[in-house]
Amino acid sequence: MGDKTMTADEAVSRLESGMTLGVGGWGSRRKPMALVRALLRTAITDLTVVAYGGPDVGMLAAAGRIRKLVAPFATLDSIPLEPHFRAARESGSLELMEIDEAMFMWGLRAAANRLPFLPVRAGIGSDVMRVNPGLRTITSPYEDESTGLRETFVAMPALRLDAALVHLNRADRAGNGQYLGPDPYFDDLFCEAARTAYVSCERIVDTAELTKAAPPQTLLVKRLNVSGVVEAPGGAHFTSCVPDHDRDEAFQRLYASMPWPEFAERFLGGDEQTYRTAVRTWHEEQS
Repeated sequence: MGDKTMTADEAVSRLESGMTLGVGGWGSRRKPMALVRALLRTAITDLTVVAYGGPDVGMLAAAGRIRKLVAPFATLDSIPLEPHFRAARESGSLELMEIDEAMFMWGLRAAANRLPFLPVRAGIGSDVMRVNPGLRTITSPYEDESTGLRETFVAMPALRLDAALVHLNRADRAGNGQYLGPDPYFDDLFCEAARTAYVSCERIVDTAELTKAAPPQTLLVKRLNVSGVVEAPGGAHFTSCVPDHDRDEAFQRLYASMPWPEFAERFLGGDEQTYRTAVRTWHEEQS
């Protein structure tokens, strides 16, 4: 099966400017933040980012790394609108394709199944079609048995990814990834929709350990879809990674309120260990 373990810096070294990058998680939940921070330490830019957006989108937008964002939202959950995304959008520094959550999922599913599009009812009758004039509709070739009519759907194009970044609770060295929280957040679709996928996790364990205390259904990501595995305890911080840790709400409030240049200088100026030390120091200052 091969050992796919690597560092976060090694994983992002395989990315390039101009790529379409998918980022897993949902809002401010189980985001691959250690990988995002590693990406911010590079000069990679001009990205098309595809995400159920949270602080991953906010940080990359604030740093000027996003050319285009494809997302149904960008939120910190307990803070409804991601403030750095909002600032970037208001300044016009990035292009936005805003679509319905279900449309987004079907776009990933189409890419995962190597289809050009999939039909979906979501979006019909809404402003999604107006603000995305490139979207097309398709009429079913089959008549409805009860009405004799042929239904019209949105033809949601595949969201094909050059690379995907996701964070899970556990993984083995071959790339099998496991979630232990309440929701998979479509991380499997991100990996399947991408040419390459990099999984960070709270802990790397032997393959046999993955199903000792959890059912096989928790094995969300398959090794055949994974290019690299990064052990990153606390790698989702400051977002949640239940049951390993909750969201760091105090630090999230700091992130949302501090001007980006000051936040980046204090917390993102070094490697991951430097980040953790800076966060710990800040919490000690607050106590």
